Amino acid sequence: MKIPQIRLESRFARIGIETVNAKLSIEQKPADLSIQQPKAELTIRTTPGKLTIDQSKAREDVDLKHISKRIEEAADMGRQDLLSGIARRIRQGDEQMRIENGGRPLTAQAKSNSERPEKQFNIGFIPSHFSVKLAYQPAEVEIDVKTNKPIIESTTNKPDMNYEAGDVKIHLAERNQLKIDFVI
Repeated sequence: MKIPQIRLESRFARIGIETVNAKLSIEQKPADLSIQQPKAELTIRTTPGKLTIDQSKAREDVDLKHISKRIEEAADMGRQDLLSGIARRIRQGDEQMRIENGGRPLTAQAKSNSERPEKQFNIGFIPSHFSVKLAYQPAEVEIDVKTNKPIIESTTNKPDMNYEAGDVKIHLAERNQLKIDFVI
């Protein structure tokens, strides 16, 4: 016995989607930049060194004296000679006053007055050591530097943006179907 059958065949609906992507373009121009660097200000002040040489003592040692020094020495020597002459005359006068004590003071005085003193000689360095005096004041240098900050000016540029919107299209690609067959 054959039983009738019902056959069902179905298809689901299909949806079709078409997309168009969005487009975005960005163009950024570089910033406008201006930089200026003023020069630094430099000031240099120099005080020159000073060398002082005093050779007056060395010149005196080799008998090249200034006239005022010669006058001063001559005055001192005259004073000393005067005082020694007075002392000699007093001493000789005292010896002559005591002539009664014996001896021969007049002949001894005549002999000592007629003789010159014996010259003394000694080895020496002319001019003497360290007779030239040196004094040195070193130079001084002052350096002043004034730095100037850079002058920076910048202007930003806005970006150029282009945007194209995307699109989505949805449509029914295939309808749903239901097929019914009867088979006996």
